[in-house]
Amino acid sequence: MISVSEALDHVFSLVAPLPSETVALRDALGRVLAAPLTARLTQPPFPSAAMDGYAIAARTAAPGATYRVIGESAAGHGFWEFVGAGDGVRIFTGAPLPDGTDRVIIQEDVTRDGDRITLGDRLDTGDHVRAAGQDFRQGDAFQPRGPLRPIDLALIAAMGHGEVSVTRRPEVAIIATGDELVAPGETPGPDQIVASNNLGLAAMIDRAGGRARLLPIARDTTASLDTAFDLARGADMVVTIGGASVGDHDLVAQVAEGRGMEQSFYKVAMRPGKPLMAGRLDGAPMLGLPGNPVSALVCGQVFVLPALRVLMGLPAAPAPRQTVPLGTDLPANGPREHYMRASLQDGRAHVADRQDSALLSVLAGADALVIRPPDDPPRGAGDTVEVIAL
Repeated sequence: MISVSEALDHVFSLVAPLPSETVALRDALGRVLAAPLTARLTQPPFPSAAMDGYAIAARTAAPGATYRVIGESAAGHGFWEFVGAGDGVRIFTGAPLPDGTDRVIIQEDVTRDGDRITLGDRLDTGDHVRAAGQDFRQGDAFQPRGPLRPIDLALIAAMGHGEVSVTRRPEVAIIATGDELVAPGETPGPDQIVASNNLGLAAMIDRAGGRARLLPIARDTTASLDTAFDLARGADMVVTIGGASVGDHDLVAQVAEGRGMEQSFYKVAMRPGKPLMAGRLDGAPMLGLPGNPVSALVCGQVFVLPALRVLMGLPAAPAPRQTVPLGTDLPANGPREHYMRASLQDGRAHVADRQDSALLSVLAGADALVIRPPDDPPRGAGDTVEVIAL
């Protein structure tokens, strides 16, 4: 067996960022920019009012000063005449400052009588002007550290872009294997169960920015597995579930190797998830996950999603971790890295009493995985541990 970090390094060696494509900005949420963008525009493009009030020359502002109002400047309807020292312009937030003005006196500090205004006895010290280019300037570069968020799309739009070049969305073929499986909605036989891992992994991949392709359940025969692998051709990554062990009915590795798979490793010192396999098949990276529900979904968090992020154009990195105190005592850990289901309450990680790898209900009730290093000594409530948020 190899360690989780060694296995992850092997997985990263199998994947690389996909080619780029150009998409409309409306369709770019969650995508990764293929290259930095440069602003085509300056924002604001002109000095503008930050408050409603009157635009005047700052040098003339004094308590009790009077001005003649010669026009109005509103957003989308600027006043384009020069404003002399004794004149002012009614102005609204976001409107361009007219030539000859560089200060906005807020309307609360002004008394108006017809076309004359008088400044109050006490004036605040702010100029209430947003300088041109205060937000960004033409030519400024922008490349966020992660997938594009709603606020990133708003900024890119303001920079003058209607479409962007992003890394292509990875397509991941998912193959659930086993004679014991039936599709959701079907009635299982006396020795069968409903396939659920493939749906959970597909949702995990879709939510992370990939595109999951659910293939038909492969039966425990060479012919059925060969057909499934044929259907998976063209995918950017292939994920199998179950059949990766060495039992008489575990045929995934045997069939894959018969098709020329270059195996990177088999078995990882982790729980749940020990019978994990990775390699390259038909030119695509392949991950063979264990069949137990919790094992498959934990391996999805630890291996599949980090690999997916590399395909999307992000740096190779393990699943993000954070450090929190324990809310429960834990006994010493064994020789394998343990990913324990836990819930985060009051800033502490409360580890579930039951950790069997077949218990989906326990995983569904968890929002974090507490990571125990190999041979970790006993831990008490209040000790800090690393967790992966779910």
